[in-house]
Amino acid sequence: MKHLIVLALGCLSLQAAWSHGHPAPIDDSMPDAQKIRFCERVRDHALQNFYNRDKGRPMKLFVEDGSDGARITNHIIRRIYEEPQISSPKKAEAFGRATCNEMMGTKTAPE
Repeated sequence: MKHLIVLALGCLSLQAAWSHGHPAPIDDSMPDAQKIRFCERVRDHALQNFYNRDKGRPMKLFVEDGSDGARITNHIIRRIYEEPQISSPKKAEAFGRATCNEMMGTKTAPE
């Protein structure tokens, strides 16, 4: 009986650990689903460029082809390199997500 209780508690704690920190799945019928996914990718670019800046690597911008994607991503990359206030990975992610959502006009993503 003890083993069954320990096993059940272990499963519950494992389930809680796996579900922590992952955004909820985005329903494709949402009008902003593509914008939310795009902003998640931009957030990843912001984080990578924060690490690049900290390691002294040069800024790598996307070729501007008139699309919103390259324009928004380049804007965020430039700001990360210019602003020393973005001093941690969490700040870089938050800045990238917030700026993208603002520029794309999306509602806040469900988390």
